[in-house]
Amino acid sequence: MNSQWTAYQNSQAFASRVATLYGAGEKVLENQKARYGKLVERFENRFGEGHGELCFFSAPGRTEIGGNHTDHNHGRCLAGAVNLDTIACVEKTDDNTIVVDSEGFPPITVDLSSLEIREKDFGTTLALIRGTAGIMKDMGYQVGGFKATISSSVLRGSGLSSSAAFEILIAAILDGLYNGWVVDFKTRAVIAQKVENVYFGKPCGLLDQMAASAGGMVALDFETADAKVDAVACDFAAKGYALCVVNTGGDHGDLTDDYAAIPAEMKSVAAQFGKTVLREVDPAEFEKNIARVRAAVGDRPVLRAMHFFDDNARVVEQVAAVREGNLEKFFADVTASGDSSWKLLQNVYARPNQEQMAMGIELSRRFLKGEGAQRVHGGGFAGTIQSYVPMARLDAYVALMEDVFGKGSCTPLMIRPEGAVMMPMQA
Repeated sequence: MNSQWTAYQNSQAFASRVATLYGAGEKVLENQKARYGKLVERFENRFGEGHGELCFFSAPGRTEIGGNHTDHNHGRCLAGAVNLDTIACVEKTDDNTIVVDSEGFPPITVDLSSLEIREKDFGTTLALIRGTAGIMKDMGYQVGGFKATISSSVLRGSGLSSSAAFEILIAAILDGLYNGWVVDFKTRAVIAQKVENVYFGKPCGLLDQMAASAGGMVALDFETADAKVDAVACDFAAKGYALCVVNTGGDHGDLTDDYAAIPAEMKSVAAQFGKTVLREVDPAEFEKNIARVRAAVGDRPVLRAMHFFDDNARVVEQVAAVREGNLEKFFADVTASGDSSWKLLQNVYARPNQEQMAMGIELSRRFLKGEGAQRVHGGGFAGTIQSYVPMARLDAYVALMEDVFGKGSCTPLMIRPEGAVMMPMQA
C-alpha cells in the first residue's frame, strides 16, 4: 500500500476532513478510511506502484430544497451540498493526457491536444472530461495530464446530480494540479454548466453545479449572469428532523426530451411578452393575459409558467422561514412546492408505468401526516423524492420506503459545509 496513504489515513488531518465532509463518529471515519483506501489500492493496481505525490479530490452531490425547475428561466432556488460525493485519487503527469478509471466503467483516455466539440460524444463521460479541459483552456486556465481512479457515492439517477459532482470534480483537479487552486466556486460552476450544455449536449441550468461547487445550503438567484449566492444556515438534525431522499426507481435515460421541454415551454410563454425567460415577465401581466397566451402556446406551457412564478416567490418565503427558525412554515412551503410540481409543472411522471415518484410522495404524505414534508426532488419524471422526517420516526420511515422500493432506497443526508475540496495526503 502507498506509504503516503498509510501515514495519512491514521492522521488527525484525515480524521478532521472526514468529520467536516461526512459527519462525526468513529463508524463514519472507519467507513471513509476503507473507501479512500480502496481508491488508492485501485490506483496502484491500475497504474502500478512507486508513484510520486498522490492527492485526493472530492466534489459533493446536491439536494434541491426549493425552486423546482426555476433556474433555467433565471429564477431563484434553495439548494445544499450533501455528504454523498465523488472522490478521486490523482497523480499529475507530463504527457498531456488524462486517464480516468471510474469504478464500474471502462477507463477513459483524453488527448489534450484535441479538445474540439464532437457531437458523437454527446451524452458520454468522455465528453464531460474533454469538455472541462476545453472550456478551462478557452477561459485562459492551464490544463495538463493526470491519472485518476474515481469512485462515487452519488448514485446515478438518484436526483443528487452525479453528473454535476463529476464535472465539478474534474474542474477541481485541473485547477488544483495546474492553477494553484485559484478558480472560485462560481467560476467552477459556470465551467461545469458550459461543459454540460456544449460538450455533453444537455440544456441544463446552473443550479446543480452551483450548489455542488459552493457547499453548505445556499439561496441562489439567477436573475443576472453573475448569480447571487447567499448562505442559509440550518441544521435540520439539531431541530429534530432528518432530510431524506428516496430513490423510487425509474430510468432517466430516455427522458432528455421531457426535461428539455420544460425550459422550452416556459420560454415560449416569455416570448409572448417579448422576453427571453420568465424571470423577465411581470407575474401580474402574465395573469392578465392567460387567455391570449394559452391560445398561442397551449395549456401546458401556461401551467408550467404558473408553477415558475409561484415557486420563484416561494423560495424567498422558504429562506425567511429557515432564518426565523419557523420550520412549520418552511415545511408548508416544501409541500406546496411539491404539489405545484405535480399539478402545474407536471414532472412527477412522464408516461404510463412511471408512477413510482407519485407512489413515494403519497406514501410519505400518509406516513408523515403533516409532520415534516415531502416533494418531488430534482428534475422529476423518474427517480427521487425528498422528505423531512421526525428523527423519532426515521427508522419506521426508512423501513416503509425500503419495503416498497427496495433495500438502500432511502438515504438520510447531511448538508455538507464545503463544496469541492483538494486533500493532499499530508499527515
